Amino acid sequence: MRRGQKLQATGRVSQDALKALGTGLEPARGRGAVSNASGRYEPYDHLAFDDGWGTIEEAAPPLRTELTPESARTIISFNRSPDIHFDRSINPYRGCEHGCVYCFARPTHAYHGLSAGLDFESRIFFKPDGPDLLRRALSRPTYRPRPIALGVNTDAYQPVEKKLELTRALLQVLSDHQHPVSLLTKSALILRDLDLIAPMARQGLCRVGVSITTADPRLARRMEPRAAAPHRRLETVQALSEAGVPVMVMMAPIVPALNEAEIEGLLHACADHGASWAGYVLLRLPHELKDVMHEWLLQHYPDRAARVINLLRDMRGGRDYDADWFRRGRGQGPRARLIAVRFARALRQFGLDGPRPPLRTDLFCPPAPGDTRQYDLGLG
Repeated sequence: MRRGQKLQATGRVSQDALKALGTGLEPARGRGAVSNASGRYEPYDHLAFDDGWGTIEEAAPPLRTELTPESARTIISFNRSPDIHFDRSINPYRGCEHGCVYCFARPTHAYHGLSAGLDFESRIFFKPDGPDLLRRALSRPTYRPRPIALGVNTDAYQPVEKKLELTRALLQVLSDHQHPVSLLTKSALILRDLDLIAPMARQGLCRVGVSITTADPRLARRMEPRAAAPHRRLETVQALSEAGVPVMVMMAPIVPALNEAEIEGLLHACADHGASWAGYVLLRLPHELKDVMHEWLLQHYPDRAARVINLLRDMRGGRDYDADWFRRGRGQGPRARLIAVRFARALRQFGLDGPRPPLRTDLFCPPAPGDTRQYDLGLG
């Protein structure tokens, strides 16, 4: 849809009504979102409009990624969400260059006065003081170790990590002090850090999740334009497993009428490549994300956009999003139950339903007082 045009967040959508909105926009090459609509805190919305000069049809200049350092007072975020299995996390980056159109973190860019669309995937904030802040947090007398989830809001191994090596520096701090950590990524870049990850895994201090949304390279290119191709992610699962790292695969998100049919085939492939467990999340559409996703569906899958939206609303009590605990990741209704049953049966069939071993906390060795070790980031 054009900027400023949005679907109602409830009720059923007809294909004709959806087509009437149109997009009139040419997607930026290598990006996921179609446009850059204003965030929810902005006083104005923007509408693409041709005033007769024909300039709206001109090709936009290439969209380049901008990196902005930010000063943070803390690096560990804590949560009390009853449906999340970790209580603390670290996110080295805000925004993500992978450009996954479905990313639930997109609306967080509104807090910067930026768009959940193209801004989210091209204007990246990073925390250069992160390793030092982490070392200070671990050295506090009141700190009690529990597994830290590294890179769960935005991918800690997104493309800029190759240059900055911020995630590696954070992982080095955790390794130095034998602190448990879990990682989640859709990037093969994680294999760069096997020299840290594998020894930690052997000590029961590390496990890795690899997100694989689809095995279809065409769909993946549209949904996740700068993430690793599906076959590279399967190769990453195998390499991690062969190095002795416990690997979980997340089929996240499941989108009805797009990748839903792949559940059994994808889990079979993951098991064949050495995965030990698997999980899934039904597509979530909080805040601005619903408009980003609706626009993307209309641009790339106009023949089934209305069907996808209506199926999701059927599983969300007639709404685009249901934020209630435990329902937000699974949905409700007959189709949601069918997805859950299919997924559980495939887990049993392919041996992906075993218990996850807990990560150890008894090996933690806090930093010594006055430890001022420096971690060099690739900023030169």
